[in-house]
Amino acid sequence: MKAFTYLSPKTVEEAIDFHGQHSETAKYMGGGTDVIVKLKDGWMEPDFLISLKKIKILNELHKNDATGELSIGAMVTHATLEKSLMIQKEYPIIHDAVSNIGSLQVRNVGTIGGNLINAVPSADGAIPLIALDGTALLEGPGGERSVEVKDLFVGPYKTILNPGEILKKITIPPQAPHTGSAYIKFGRRAAMELPLVGIGVLLTLDKNCKICTRARICLGVAAPTPMRAYDAEKWLTGKQIDEATLIEAGNIAADESKVRDSVRGKAWHRKEMIRVQVKRMGLKCLEMIKNNK
Repeated sequence: MKAFTYLSPKTVEEAIDFHGQHSETAKYMGGGTDVIVKLKDGWMEPDFLISLKKIKILNELHKNDATGELSIGAMVTHATLEKSLMIQKEYPIIHDAVSNIGSLQVRNVGTIGGNLINAVPSADGAIPLIALDGTALLEGPGGERSVEVKDLFVGPYKTILNPGEILKKITIPPQAPHTGSAYIKFGRRAAMELPLVGIGVLLTLDKNCKICTRARICLGVAAPTPMRAYDAEKWLTGKQIDEATLIEAGNIAADESKVRDSVRGKAWHRKEMIRVQVKRMGLKCLEMIKNNK
């Protein structure tokens, strides 16, 4: 591993300034679960490593009771989200996803921001944040800008972040009443591994809990980037949701996906899992709504 200088700024502005001073020879580091591996394997050889751990604002997890808006700092760990009673109760799709990321040791140090910025197609953390219509706040030399989480990704391992930009936080808008959400990471075995597919479903029903007023179907490992199945969402919106409706939504979502063969699984198998799991996660959403009426 190449020797580097370790920098530990205490503010976002200081971190950006450090990056500006050292330009392309500097890299940001969050929890380090991916960066350290890349350093050891020689995939990354920075002269300066800028740790974001001591920037307090990036470590904040907060829900505004007045507005209902949820704010998740980029340095919030998966374990923090997993253990949060508020997340478990009000944002089950987030809990479902983060509790399946890596091992306990990885979740204790790995961050939600790092999971997004690495931009791997199999990133579990991206799916719930897209389903919840999350917005990412970025800051760099040119100031702040906001983008929808779904628009962060350009391709495998590529995001829209400009040189020197930092992901500061993810904001989730208030959730409507009669909303249920669920995520499943589907793999070949019940152990720590990358998913064959990841499926997140969110449903909001009307005041009578009959008609779907909002639907989100989000897929991981189904395209070069995390994706929404827009046609399947459109199919569900305005309809009374039952098993037959969800089966058709699963068929539409599978057809929308851009799955491919890989060493871990065949495209046809991934499509079948999308068909099945969209229905199952949809039924799980309906059960949540029923229980919370």
